[in-house]
Amino acid sequence: MTQQFELDLHSEYLRADLFVAMGQPVEAARILVPLVAAEPANEAALELLARAYFGSAQLARAEEALLRLVELAPSNGWARRALARTLERQSRPDEASPHHRVADALGAA
Repeated sequence: MTQQFELDLHSEYLRADLFVAMGQPVEAARILVPLVAAEPANEAALELLARAYFGSAQLARAEEALLRLVELAPSNGWARRALARTLERQSRPDEASPHHRVADALGAA
């Protein structure tokens, strides 16, 4: 990957983070989708995409992003808790419960 490409990806990540902070998660997700496609193992970008989807109530997409994040980083307590909450918002508390337990064990808030 070229240095310019990496700088562009980083700039886009920062721009998406700003949109999330400004309460515009749909715009953030629009920016993040190609970024995550370019770097599918980038945990920070995947987490921000999951936050954007959750914040815009795109729960199926949030679940997909969080499942990928948990697969990449099984000990990420935040991802486990966020996945549990996403499942709960989809009226799937039985599926959420194990993720809450893991998040608790990891000390996630």
